[in-house]
Amino acid sequence: MAKLNFGGVEETVVTRQEFPLSKALEVLKDETLAVIGYGVQGPGQSLNLRDNGFNVIVGQRQGKTYDKAVADGWVPGETLFSIEEACERGTIIMCLLSDAAVISQWPTIKKHLTAGKALYFSHGFAITWSDRTGVVPPADIDVIMVAPKGSGATVRSLYLEGRGINSSFAVYQDYTGRALERTLALGIGIGSGYLFETTFQREATSDLTGERGSLMGAIQGLFLAQYEVLRENGHTPSEAFNETVEELTQSLMPLVAKNGMDWMYANCSTTAQRGALDWMTPFHDAIKPVMQQLYDSVKSGKEAQISIDRNSQPDYREKLEEELKNLRESELWQAAITVRKLRPENA
Repeated sequence: MAKLNFGGVEETVVTRQEFPLSKALEVLKDETLAVIGYGVQGPGQSLNLRDNGFNVIVGQRQGKTYDKAVADGWVPGETLFSIEEACERGTIIMCLLSDAAVISQWPTIKKHLTAGKALYFSHGFAITWSDRTGVVPPADIDVIMVAPKGSGATVRSLYLEGRGINSSFAVYQDYTGRALERTLALGIGIGSGYLFETTFQREATSDLTGERGSLMGAIQGLFLAQYEVLRENGHTPSEAFNETVEELTQSLMPLVAKNGMDWMYANCSTTAQRGALDWMTPFHDAIKPVMQQLYDSVKSGKEAQISIDRNSQPDYREKLEEELKNLRESELWQAAITVRKLRPENA
């Protein structure tokens, strides 16, 4: 493990050069990796592990996701089982269920956590707020985490491209003395480009803050506010969408990802430079109090409780579909459909 300097702060980072796939296979050669859940993270992680030569099985309830697992080549009775049987067979139980499903399935999972096994997560939610989730692992197992910084689909697509998604890792409980090497081996096995160290608590709070903030919640709020102002001042849907979303996602963000925001500022017009530099501070000053309020709500466990309460409601799916329908049918995202069709690759 290397110590790298990030803006004056030293962090522990593990790369595939330091911990190659061959080493990961050796560490886990006697393990059965039981991937529990085939929804968001399950497919990408399990398929990458299988392609990399690990002994992997899947545990999934009957239904659409079970059928998807079969379509992906998992064989019922050989590599695809019920959740309970997979937990019984696995020496490392990779709990990739949704947070709500972890809570409902915990009694089944827990009874198969015998001494020396490892319980693996890709999110710190269940452990960090165990007083709310009821997920308290037995003392005689390893409890570990590798959290890819992206969707399960991206975990798979980047692997197939020969690249790799960045992931954080953490050891919450080391009973066997092998928890760290198990963790790193799994991180490499699922196709991580590099791994950086965290804790369950830090991962959970930063993840929930990011989802509600700049990754999803805040960015939609920003898009909508600018789009509405432009439309209310006489701009057409096409113009408002292009100036709000299309130019950002299709032109600027790929360049920022590659070169940084300073490069973007240096390589735009002098008019854009001046405006961006002048207005970034008012935006920062307006947004930071809201971001702090969000972080406090996450850290206190309030956001976790809201998720638990909402997701456990019997009509949650129906309510969710209605909320997503309203988002999808808004003028902003209806304009997006038309603009996407006009992109050169779709023409």
